[in-house]
Amino acid sequence: MLGRNFDVAAERLRAVLPDTHRAFLASLRTSYTHGGYFFCHAGVRPGVALAQQSETDLLWIREDFLGSTMDFGKIVVHGHTPVEAPDVRPNRINIDTGAFITGQLTCVVLDGDGHRFLKI
Repeated sequence: MLGRNFDVAAERLRAVLPDTHRAFLASLRTSYTHGGYFFCHAGVRPGVALAQQSETDLLWIREDFLGSTMDFGKIVVHGHTPVEAPDVRPNRINIDTGAFITGQLTCVVLDGDGHRFLKI
């Protein structure tokens, strides 16, 4: 959709999106920590403490994060950059399998035995 009537589509969405949905979306956190995992949309800025990450980086970062082998203190579970199959690294797990293009939605299940993936 990028470059193709985005403004028109955004305005149409705003016109039909119920206020309750808008309030729910506005209430969501940009990151969440649980156990040894840190969840966010895009990733984190290497060298910045997880608690100090900027909203911009949590939502938009790519190269600096994806190319990093740094130990972030927790495994970062993210998306934002589509991959053919879940990408599991020592410091991060990318579960974005491009559902908007491929129709393949991937979910990671994290438990005491490690992780496994569910695909729809």
